[in-house]
Amino acid sequence: MAQRESKIDNGLGARIRHDGVEFALFSSRAEAVHLCLFDSNRDEPDRQLALQRDNDIWRLFVPGIGAGQLYAYRVAGPYAPEKGLRFNPNKMVLDPYAQVILPRSDLDPEGKLLSYGPESEKGDLSLDLRSNGDVLPRCVVYQSDFDWQGVEKPSIAATDWIIYEVHVKGFTAHPSANTRGTGSYLSFIEKIPYLQSLGVNAVELLPIQEIAPRFDFPSAALSEYWGYNTIGFFAPNWRYSSRRFPGCQIEEFKTLVRELHRAGIAVILDVVYNHTGEGDERGSTFSFRGIDNPAYYALQGPGDAPGRFYRNDAGTGNILNFDEPIVRQMVLDSLRYWSQEMQVDGFRFDLATILGHHNGKFDREAPFFQEVAQDPVLRQVGLIAEPWDTVSYQMGNFPELWAEWNDRYRDTARRFWRGDQGQARHLAGRVAGSADLFEDDHRTPYRSINYITCHDGFTLNDLYSYEQKRNEANLEDNRDGSNNNYSWNCGIEGETDHPTVVQLRQRMIKNAWCLLMMSIGTPMVLGGDEFNRSQAGNNNAYCQDNEISWFNWQKAAKHAEIREFCRRLISLRKQFSVLRRQTFFTGKDLDFDQIPDITWYDANLETPVWEDPNLRLLAYLLDGSEVPSALGNYHLYVVFNADSISHLVRLPVWHTRPWFRLVDTAQPAGKDCVESIDDARQIEQNNRYPVRSRSAVVLLQKG
Repeated sequence: MAQRESKIDNGLGARIRHDGVEFALFSSRAEAVHLCLFDSNRDEPDRQLALQRDNDIWRLFVPGIGAGQLYAYRVAGPYAPEKGLRFNPNKMVLDPYAQVILPRSDLDPEGKLLSYGPESEKGDLSLDLRSNGDVLPRCVVYQSDFDWQGVEKPSIAATDWIIYEVHVKGFTAHPSANTRGTGSYLSFIEKIPYLQSLGVNAVELLPIQEIAPRFDFPSAALSEYWGYNTIGFFAPNWRYSSRRFPGCQIEEFKTLVRELHRAGIAVILDVVYNHTGEGDERGSTFSFRGIDNPAYYALQGPGDAPGRFYRNDAGTGNILNFDEPIVRQMVLDSLRYWSQEMQVDGFRFDLATILGHHNGKFDREAPFFQEVAQDPVLRQVGLIAEPWDTVSYQMGNFPELWAEWNDRYRDTARRFWRGDQGQARHLAGRVAGSADLFEDDHRTPYRSINYITCHDGFTLNDLYSYEQKRNEANLEDNRDGSNNNYSWNCGIEGETDHPTVVQLRQRMIKNAWCLLMMSIGTPMVLGGDEFNRSQAGNNNAYCQDNEISWFNWQKAAKHAEIREFCRRLISLRKQFSVLRRQTFFTGKDLDFDQIPDITWYDANLETPVWEDPNLRLLAYLLDGSEVPSALGNYHLYVVFNADSISHLVRLPVWHTRPWFRLVDTAQPAGKDCVESIDDARQIEQNNRYPVRSRSAVVLLQKG
């Protein structure tokens, strides 16, 4: 479809004035726009008022109304789906800038949210004349006077982030959470002391923007749990509120942010700007499709219907059209709103390659990226990209300001610890910050978001309990979810009480945590991995709003030992600035102490034979004096042994200084990891250390 330039205005949405409310809606192709006002929660509006066109912005000031007013729009224009035009004035639509959206129903059994007649032989080419008033959510005029109580954003450098990925509801939905409410913004607050005790300093919340319900699940037991189905980019999700009045979701979300900040924890939102919850041409019409379909969406089709279908690079039915200025403006306005009004510290962008689409393909110099880089607000927040979509993979190719989820780190870490051949040489690059992906773009190591597990896939417990996914509960015949998990069941598939297997699995989990915390870059952990949270082998629990996904806090008590290991390991990472360095290693001695900033070894203290496919032990020496630190001169010696046999590893020796053990995942509980360097025990032999099979060791040499 040909692109049309539009005059963009920052005053979109509903703005409260002293004597009324000013409404503004973008539509470059509409022929008429009416504001629908509801004085009660009726199906049909009490008043309909015509907006006046000002270039591509439709405006109306309504005196005598204010906060709490319910509203929607009717937008009239041509209904020519083959050309991408899907106006239907019989259907009300939501304001894209609505800050509060009040759901009415999670069901649409008669298909009234469709713009077309669901029973018509013409399908989406037909026009449905029925009203959707009984099923469409309502927008609410809202103005906040929230008291931040003087609490400001925590001053945590992105280099120091230890990210904890978590679902707002799933964190406290299980009865074992023992919170006053369950699954809400406010009940999450009661678990903040737990996060503090663990030591994480940033939470990455799965999407909390308002979503569209899905009507295509084969069972009422399934729902859009993860939240990657956004319909309101300015509105917090109503479902996570503990109360039920319009605007409670804003007040409660702000309260959560304030209390996390008070505890010194940054807030990162997982945001979904690549697509909306309206789906493809057969999907429901909530907002954008009925306002200006060709402006908001990237359309395509054959010669006789060039705009009928939607590009589907997100795999969800549609993608937003980032060549269109109004789309970029909406996303920028949304990001500024969450950053300034909601005080959010950063954003993780789902399928972020789509944001960089320009003329139909990814461009790291795309207009959206340039506009973000020039924005004085957004330049100051954390920007994290998921650097792929269903057709484009751009790992390492984002602009300078952006960090990226590093799936190459994930896959290499999994394959190395599984014992796959030829992984040690790849792991070395990932441990050192993935310079091959980021250094050429003048980015720093912490732009690599290192992770081994995330919401999408196995939990860490399941990674070492299942070699085959178990997604039958999703009712898709186990076809959904990735088949390439690089997992290992440690000898028995699924849950078991076999003591040897249980012990091995615990050690493998500790190995993964140790690798993550001893790597250069920004670590991200999946919430619950610190106490063996399991999804019973389900690696795609997007539709499981139940005990499959929820945190079972009884496991936190049962597996307190491994949680304590993780807590101590996080504490250790914070003590060593060399693990949070902002420049890549050079392999050279930069401080004239005759020790390079990093040196790689095999078990015999020789340079590893990188081409050896059977190399399964990787050791490296870090010169702590290369990075300013209150600890002064120190060295860390890290050994990862994924071999099935133990190795007596030779240790570097300088000035006869002794080595102290910080971590050994093969040691009994309580001795496997110390909390601080003062607790470290000197090893008996200073020239060799026995590294057990499938274990990780960290040694310290003090200055």
